[in-house]
Amino acid sequence: MGGEVHANPYQEVLLKDLLKRVETGWSPVCSSKPPGPDEWGVIKLSAITSGRFIETEAKTFPSGSTPRKELEIRTGDLLMSRANGVKNLVGVVCTVGEVRQRLLLPDLTFRLVPNDDRVDPAFLGLALSTAGLRSQIEAAMRGTSGQYKISQADVRKLRVPLPDLDEQRRIVAAHAVVERRISVLERVRAKLKVAEAALAAEALAKVDSLWPTTRLDNVATVAAGVTLGSEPVGDGTLELPYLRVANVLDGRIDTADVKKVRILRSQYERFELRKGDLLLTEGGDLDKLGRGAVWDGRIAQCLHQNHVFRVRCGEDMSPDFLALYTSSDAGRAYFQRVGKQTTNLASINSTQVKQMPVPLPPLTEQESLLGPIRSVRSRLAALDRQVSKLRVVQQGVVEDLLSGGGASLAA
Repeated sequence: MGGEVHANPYQEVLLKDLLKRVETGWSPVCSSKPPGPDEWGVIKLSAITSGRFIETEAKTFPSGSTPRKELEIRTGDLLMSRANGVKNLVGVVCTVGEVRQRLLLPDLTFRLVPNDDRVDPAFLGLALSTAGLRSQIEAAMRGTSGQYKISQADVRKLRVPLPDLDEQRRIVAAHAVVERRISVLERVRAKLKVAEAALAAEALAKVDSLWPTTRLDNVATVAAGVTLGSEPVGDGTLELPYLRVANVLDGRIDTADVKKVRILRSQYERFELRKGDLLLTEGGDLDKLGRGAVWDGRIAQCLHQNHVFRVRCGEDMSPDFLALYTSSDAGRAYFQRVGKQTTNLASINSTQVKQMPVPLPPLTEQESLLGPIRSVRSRLAALDRQVSKLRVVQQGVVEDLLSGGGASLAA
């Protein structure tokens, strides 16, 4: 990549001229639980929006309904998200690898069916993920009521650089070199996640057998955040970043897409986040109800939305230990038991969070139990940093090759 500037030697072709067709999926009302091995399922948007296909992100197809088998996902499919509340998750593309049977394409997703005579499907997936295509997608998308969308017509008008088929395959091969390196690290990561879960289960088993429980509001305060909709204006207001449900994942906070909101200056202390606050989501799929993570303070003067509960621990409870419990099987079971479910969504309220029974060992015991878990998490974080760096290299090589550069990963 060497800093040289290359004039792009490749002709740009309209995407519609490289496709046989674009298909849109279907989203019947599904159970939130994942489908069994012999059950039909519908994938969630989260199966696509990481840029890699995750087949376990699926809901169970309703019993008594007839699946549309023409929408079954197959190995090699090129999928694109067409709508999302988070702008940078619209137009995300992934290529499906080996996939189980009986998974259906959802309504908010396109299946792009390439013309193999003109374009290598794997190459097309890479090209659609480059910075140039991303800027075209963002220019074409529309947003209403917090939902961003891109239409079939917009997708067909995207302009794609098109080397000959041999060059396309060389670019795919260069990408695959780094992908193999990443796969090795991800296999190690998967083993560490199993170890982390085993250590957490062992720690909580010791707690359950030795220490009494108490209500969560005896050891922490619970507060809802900013309600959106009628923001104040004028000299007495602040405009600050805030975290939404989409930012709070299981065990970590994603700050790739953080919005801003205006509040009265006098309300700042009420809605502010501090390092060590545990954030729990109010609603979503039943299996992810009450998902949470501890805020690390990476954004100064950050707030939280009203659909995210801020749990601030007192001196007798470690936020990391409380997060460990709320994400455990027992914690999940509590949220699912008390949560109010409507169709395929569920919600909990602040009273239910406050009333949650939690174990209360001495703080020194909490820290002792967290020691081995933190050690594994430190190794996981290091692996994640390695993978992130390799992803940057991988994307840079593809960008360079598509611009006519001479990048190679043979070494």
